[in-house]
Amino acid sequence: MGGTRHAGILRIAVRGWLGRFVGGVGLRRGRRDAARLRVGDSLDFWRVEEIDPGRLLRLRAEMRIPGLAWLEMHAERDDEGGAVYRQRALFHPRGLLGHTYWLGVSPFHAIVFGGMARNITKAATKDTGTRHSAADG
Repeated sequence: MGGTRHAGILRIAVRGWLGRFVGGVGLRRGRRDAARLRVGDSLDFWRVEEIDPGRLLRLRAEMRIPGLAWLEMHAERDDEGGAVYRQRALFHPRGLLGHTYWLGVSPFHAIVFGGMARNITKAATKDTGTRHSAADG
């Protein structure tokens, strides 16, 4: 299990280095307050665009890519008193290169974001002891 975690960290670091190499923000570390996330904070190569505590986190990508990208994470109560977690990656491509880029990375995003949703719901279940489910929206 530790090997998988280290491989994930390595992939993130490589993405950050490549981003810096092509003129992007790279992999930023640190925030104004390590315990609280606020609108405008940088989080690796993302910028916090919107927060509705306990319900929504929207991050805007600051990577050098041919388009605009966001990652949204939502949590809401279901009819049975449990919680439902939803996340979605949004991309507004610029031109043919943007469309080609998105088609190329989509299969990898399905793997990465699927694992991310499972890990978040697993951690939430552990922390609260309640039933949670993950859904892509």
